[in-house]
Amino acid sequence: MPAQFPTIYAILDPHLVSTPLIQLAETLAKAGVRLMQLRDKQSSTRRLYLQACELAAVLYPQEVRFIVNDRPDIAMMSRADGVHVGQTDLPVEEARRICGQPRWVGVSTHSLEQVREADRTSADYIAVGPIFPTGTKENPDPVVGIDFLRRVRPLTRKPLVAIGGITLESAADIFRAGADSVALIRDLLVAPDPGARAQQYLAVAEQARMERH
Repeated sequence: MPAQFPTIYAILDPHLVSTPLIQLAETLAKAGVRLMQLRDKQSSTRRLYLQACELAAVLYPQEVRFIVNDRPDIAMMSRADGVHVGQTDLPVEEARRICGQPRWVGVSTHSLEQVREADRTSADYIAVGPIFPTGTKENPDPVVGIDFLRRVRPLTRKPLVAIGGITLESAADIFRAGADSVALIRDLLVAPDPGARAQQYLAVAEQARMERH
């Protein structure tokens, strides 16, 4: 675990963008994004594997930590840096057994009890949300709001990643509420200039971090 968890967590969904995923990932890496996840719930297993291999090969030399959503087996085989699992996926410890150390395992949570349970596992970070309504999931969990971050922050020392409907306008308040990182999908991927948008988020994160200290 780095001394400072990456403040921007870019989630790459090939079905939301027209730009080739590799090109988008390289743009974000050059802008300073150091944590990215491949989330593709529509493609075949073979297609997911090939995409993961390509992204891992491109991002590793640029010191970007690359995570695969849902699939610890593909994370291991593609030489990704970790896997992210949800409440209906494999448990954290089973995912870790498959993908192995030193890969990260992250887990999504949507309630206080789920955060407490995640804290008792070996998860490297805990995602919380959806903070706001989101259109990137077919069956989203109930919105928890920014106040939820304030309530869960004392429950764990693990890094907290806020996710769900986050925009540049709301990011500062989310960091102030206790998030270590914001997971960005639509507001980043479909921006006219994703690299410039990423740099705006990084600036907001840096300012909020200075205010917290």
